[in-house]
Amino acid sequence: MTQTPAPDDRARLLTPADVRVLAERFGIRPTKTLGQNFVIDHGTVRRIVRVAGVTDEDSVVEVGPGLGSLTLALLPHARHVTAVEIDPALAAALPGTVADHAPELADRLTVVPGDAMRVTEIPGPEPTALVANLPYNVSVPVLLHMLELLPSLRRVLVMVQAEVADRITASPGGRVYGVPSAKVAWYAGARRAGAVGRNVFWPAPNVDSGLVELVRRPRPDTRASREEVFRVIDAAFAQRRKTLRAALAGWAGSAPAAETALRAAGVDPSARGESLDVTAFAAIAEHRPRTSDTPEG
Repeated sequence: MTQTPAPDDRARLLTPADVRVLAERFGIRPTKTLGQNFVIDHGTVRRIVRVAGVTDEDSVVEVGPGLGSLTLALLPHARHVTAVEIDPALAAALPGTVADHAPELADRLTVVPGDAMRVTEIPGPEPTALVANLPYNVSVPVLLHMLELLPSLRRVLVMVQAEVADRITASPGGRVYGVPSAKVAWYAGARRAGAVGRNVFWPAPNVDSGLVELVRRPRPDTRASREEVFRVIDAAFAQRRKTLRAALAGWAGSAPAAETALRAAGVDPSARGESLDVTAFAAIAEHRPRTSDTPEG
């Protein structure tokens, strides 16, 4: 009796040798500038897809597909994958790689050549999931841009530098809690979803990696806009050691004005930014003195 192949078997995943052959064929030399470290381990890409919970109802956005290791693991499970790739050579090569390794799944792939931080729309069906090995040098800006650009995203599973994973998932009061933690919390709940070693990449990075899972939730109930709240967050952490009264003086127009706004929001002016959650930052933003002649940042 012939068994139906398991979904993972419908695409032949790239081996370490495949990755090197493809890189040589297309003249790809991984660069630190673009944060290029290609995944060469089957277990890792299968694990990412499994933890992400991708199903045949999902339209997935992948940022930085590189040579296609994760793309090939995603395609058997997803309804569609839209891959955003900044490197023109890699963007041009990816459809051919998929056609060679999983021809029956090639019609599920759309490649968008361009910078993920600058794209203004994603073609095709509304994305429900973001799954990516994000370039380490721009991982937080890319993540925030995609969360804002794509309100249809319900789940995110990204691989980032371990230290960045800690920052994204930190809770208020923690030593590494800061701007990434608070801004991501505007969109979603975040948790660490596992560690990833260095030897699953080519070339191997000098740092360990981590998986971060985000689940979309309603934005804070506030009259303040996202831009207004993010300005408060930026100001609060620009000088971490200062009290909020001092740190927000420029934002409010003066230290006394900052104190007035903080007290109106129910926040102790002597507190520091690391003690507040995103709801508290939103409350502060609502009480910015409207008479301040401080220019909008």
